[in-house]
Amino acid sequence: MTALGTVFRPQFPPETLRPMAETAEALGLEQLWVWEDCFSESGIAAAAAALAWTERVRVGIGLLPVPLRNVALAGMEVATLHRLFPDRVIVGVGHGVQSWMGQTGARVASPMTLLREYLDALRALLRGEEVTVDGRYVKLDRVRLDWPPSSPVKVYAGGQGPKTLRLTAESADGTLLVADETVEGVRRLREYIDHEIIAALHVATGPGALERLRRNDPEHGVAGDAETVAAAVRELADAGADTVILQPTGDEPDPVGFVRFVAEQVRPLVS
Repeated sequence: MTALGTVFRPQFPPETLRPMAETAEALGLEQLWVWEDCFSESGIAAAAAALAWTERVRVGIGLLPVPLRNVALAGMEVATLHRLFPDRVIVGVGHGVQSWMGQTGARVASPMTLLREYLDALRALLRGEEVTVDGRYVKLDRVRLDWPPSSPVKVYAGGQGPKTLRLTAESADGTLLVADETVEGVRRLREYIDHEIIAALHVATGPGALERLRRNDPEHGVAGDAETVAAAVRELADAGADTVILQPTGDEPDPVGFVRFVAEQVRPLVS
C-alpha cells in the first residue's frame, strides 16, 4: 500500500504544528513532514516536538541543509531522535538553497562533493562507527557517537536535477523528490533508483483551490476534490513512488483542515 503523508510548511506559524500533528495522529495518517527552510523554523526542533505530542505517526524532516549543519552535530541530533522515538523518524538531507547558504556564509564551491562526503560520514556515524575522514569539506578525527541509534537507520537525501538524483541513488538509503517532479520523471528515476522513493505533490482543495495552487506553482500540482487528488497520487504510485506526500500551499487557509482532508477523504481512495 502506498504510504501517504502531508507537510507542516514553514509558512505556517510554529504554533500550528501541534494541532496538525495531533490531527494526523488521531486520524491514522502515516506521515507528517516538517521542513528546515531558512529562515523560518528548525527541522530538528519541529520534529522533536511533533514526535513528543504523538505516539504513532512517523515524522519526516526534509531537508536538512548540509552546508549549514556540521555532520557530527547532525549525527548527534538524528541519533537522539531515533533513541527517543524508535522507528518514527525519517531524516532527509540535501544541498540547501544556494542563495540561503550564501546568506549564512555556508555556501560551498562544490555542493555535490559536500553531499557525497556528508552522506558517507553521517551513515557511518549512525551505524556506530568511529569515523576519521579528511575530505574536501567533511573532516572528522576519530568521532564516534556515544549513543548511536539502537537499530539501523536510513538516511534519505533529496533534491532535483539528474546529477543530484544519481548521487542520492548511489549514496543514500532513500530519495526524496521535490513537488515539481512529474509522473514521467518519477518513472524514469525508478529505472535506476532501487531504494525507497518519496514523492511530493502540490495540492489545493476547497474554495479558490486552483487560484491558490497557481499562485504557489504555476506549472505543477493538482487542485480539486478528494477523487481528483487521489487519482494524482495513484499515478505517482504507479510510476514508482513508494510514498506520496501531499503538500498544501503556503497560503492554505486551514492547515489542520487540510490534514483532515488527506486522512479522511483522500486516504480511503488510495489503495
